[in-house]
Amino acid sequence: MSAQFDLVVIGGGPGGYGAALYATSAGLNVAVVEKGSMGGTCLNRGCIPAKAFLETAAVQRHVAHAAEFGIEASAPVVNFAVAQARKQ
Repeated sequence: MSAQFDLVVIGGGPGGYGAALYATSAGLNVAVVEKGSMGGTCLNRGCIPAKAFLETAAVQRHVAHAAEFGIEASAPVVNFAVAQARKQ
């Protein structure tokens, strides 16, 4: 079986993914060749996952300093398994 494409995009990172979407919206039949996960490093292992953990740390820090705002709260404990699941 063979397939015909108007455009073959090499790499499914932010640039390749964006190019494929643009070409598809223009009516082209597009294939994306990606050896890893669509979205690239930033989406899957870099920027976005890191931001999820940074937000967890920020919430922990706010709760730890709640008394400064007149809020009584016990010492926050991060459940890494839950933080990891949220990141996914």
